[in-house]
Amino acid sequence: MDPYQNRRWVIIMIILLTGVVFIFRLFFLQVVNDKWKNRAHDISYSEKNIYPPRGLIYDRNGKLLVSANQVYDIMITPKEIGKNDTLKICKTFNITKEELLEKIVFASKGYNVNYKPSLFIQAMPKEEYAKISTQLKQFSGFKAIRSSQRGYPFHVAAHLLGYIRKISKEQYDTIDNQENPYNQNDYLGITGLEKVYENELRGSRGKVYYLQDYAGNIKEEVDKEYAHSGFNLHTTIDVELQVLGESLMNNKIGSIVAIEPKTGEILTMVSAPSYDPSLLSGKDFSDNYKELSNNDSLNPLLNRPVYNANYRPGSIFKLVQALIAMQHEVIRFSTSFECNKNIIGCHTHEPPINVGIAIKHSCNPYFYQVYRKLILRGIDRNIFIDSRIGLEQWKKDVNSFGLGVKLNSDISGIKKGLVPSADFYDNWYGKNRWAFSTIYSNSIGEGEIGVSPLQMANLASIIANKGYYITPHLVKSVGDKGHKKSEFHTKKLTNVASKYFEPVIDAMEQVVLEGTGKSAKIEGVSVCGKTGTVENKTFNDHSVFIAFAPKENPKIAIAVYVEYGNWGGTWAAPIASVLIEYYLKRKLEEAGKLKKEKIENAIILNKNSDFTF
Repeated sequence: MDPYQNRRWVIIMIILLTGVVFIFRLFFLQVVNDKWKNRAHDISYSEKNIYPPRGLIYDRNGKLLVSANQVYDIMITPKEIGKNDTLKICKTFNITKEELLEKIVFASKGYNVNYKPSLFIQAMPKEEYAKISTQLKQFSGFKAIRSSQRGYPFHVAAHLLGYIRKISKEQYDTIDNQENPYNQNDYLGITGLEKVYENELRGSRGKVYYLQDYAGNIKEEVDKEYAHSGFNLHTTIDVELQVLGESLMNNKIGSIVAIEPKTGEILTMVSAPSYDPSLLSGKDFSDNYKELSNNDSLNPLLNRPVYNANYRPGSIFKLVQALIAMQHEVIRFSTSFECNKNIIGCHTHEPPINVGIAIKHSCNPYFYQVYRKLILRGIDRNIFIDSRIGLEQWKKDVNSFGLGVKLNSDISGIKKGLVPSADFYDNWYGKNRWAFSTIYSNSIGEGEIGVSPLQMANLASIIANKGYYITPHLVKSVGDKGHKKSEFHTKKLTNVASKYFEPVIDAMEQVVLEGTGKSAKIEGVSVCGKTGTVENKTFNDHSVFIAFAPKENPKIAIAVYVEYGNWGGTWAAPIASVLIEYYLKRKLEEAGKLKKEKIENAIILNKNSDFTF
C-alpha cells in the first residue's frame, strides 16, 4: 500500500475547501454585499448637479426689479481635505485659522456630512473669484460652483420683493416637494414675492453624469439632464412710483399703498423705514440681517402695509358707516343730525344737514348717531339683545368691504385685521352685558376696529368702483402667460348698492376742495379723498388719508399712513397728492415739486419733529 495515499487525499481536500471558501467569499462580495460594488461605482461613475437660473422680476412697464448676477459658491468636502497649507488657505480666503476650523466642523455636522460638499463661502462675486481661482485648484477638498445672486437695479421695494437664502436644516427636513425636491445647498425664497412664488421662480435642477478615473479625473460625459430656468414674474408695480414713494417716506414711519381700481393691481407698496434689498443678498447677508433685525426702535424689516393690521381707520371709516346706513335706510342722504359736542368731541364747522356735509367736515357727533341707528334697530325690546342683532348685521356689511377678512392675495404675511363681533364683546364683558353705549367708539373708526393700510387702499378702490373690488395683487403674469388665480379676475361685490356711492364720492371731492383734505389738491385733477386722524394715546396721533383720482374713470386709489403725523391733512394728504399727480401726469407741476421737497425734508420720527406742513 502506498504510504502517501492518505496525504494525497488530505492535500486534495485542503485545495477543495480553499476553493469553496474563495467561491463563497467572492459570491458574498459581488452578489450579497454592495459595499465594494458601490465603491467601484463611485470611482468610475459620478454625477454633478446643474443649478438653474432663478426667474427674474420686472415691473409693470418691463423694467427689471430683480436681476441675477453671476457669483460663485465655494464648497468644502472635509473628508477630502489633504495636507493643505492652512495658513495659505486662510490667506487666500482672508479668514483666521479659528474661522477655518469652525467652517470645517460646521460642514461635518447637522445635515452636513464630511464626505459631501457643504457651503464654505456664499455668493463670492466673480471679480473676487477670479483672484483666487488659481490658488483654489491647489487645495484638495475645495471647489467652486457657479451660481447667481439677486441684484436690484433700483434698490427699492425690499419688503414686497423679499429675499432668498440657503435652505436651513429645519426647512430641508420639513419641506415636502416630491416633484422638485430640494438639496442641502439650494436657495429658498424667505419673504415677499420670492416666498410666494418660490415654485415658479426656482426652476428645476439638471444633472450631468460622467466617468472618472481612480484619481477623480473626468474621462467621459455619458448622460445629461438639462436644468430648466425659473419663470420670470411680471409685477403690477410701477417702479418710478415706488422710487418716489420711498423718497417721500424717508425719515418717517408708516406706509403707502396705491392700487389701480378696475384691476386690483398694486401700483406701489411702501413700508417705512425700509432698507436697500441688496443688503440681504450675497456673502454679507448674515451680518446685515442681524443689524437690521436689531433695530428695535424703527423695525425696518416689518412690512407695515400688511403686518400692521391693528391700525385704527379713524375718520375714514365714516365713509363705510354712511354707505351701510343708507343701504339699510336707517338714514337718507338728506338726514340731518346736530353736531352735539356733549356726546362726542368735534371741531367747529357748518351744521351737518346731510351726509355730504358730515363727510366733508368729518363730524363725529353725526356719525355717532348714524352708528347708533345701525346698532339699535328696535328689533328687540331688550337693549342688549337689540345691540347684539344690530352689531352682527353691521359686521357682515363691513366685512363685505374687505375689512376684518383676509384678502386672498399674493402678498406675503397678509393679515385680516379686526371687525369686532358679538362674541368678541361677550368675551370682554359677558353675554348680554354690553350695548351701543359700550361700543360707540367704533362709530368714528376708533374703538376695537383694526385695519391694514392695504385694506384702506382697497376701500378707496371700492368707492372708486362704486361697490366692488378685485383682490389687490402684485403679479400680472408668470412667465409669458397671464395669472391663473381667479381671485385676480373676479369682482367682489359689497352689500351696498352702487347708487349710494354717488353722494359719498361727491362728498369726498368736497373734502379735497373745501374740507379737511385741501392739501391734496392737484391743479387740473379732480381728487376725491378722506382724511383720518387716528388716536394714539402714547404720542402724537397718526396722519391718515385715502383718495382716488380722477373722479370720473379713476386710475389710481391710494392710502397713506404717517405715524405720529397728527392730522390727516397735515402729511398723509400731501404725500398722496404728489404720488397721484406723478402717476397721472408722469411729472410734477411747480406746486407738486414744492410739496415733494418739503415732504422729503421732513423728519417725523420723534417727539421733537416739526409736525406743521
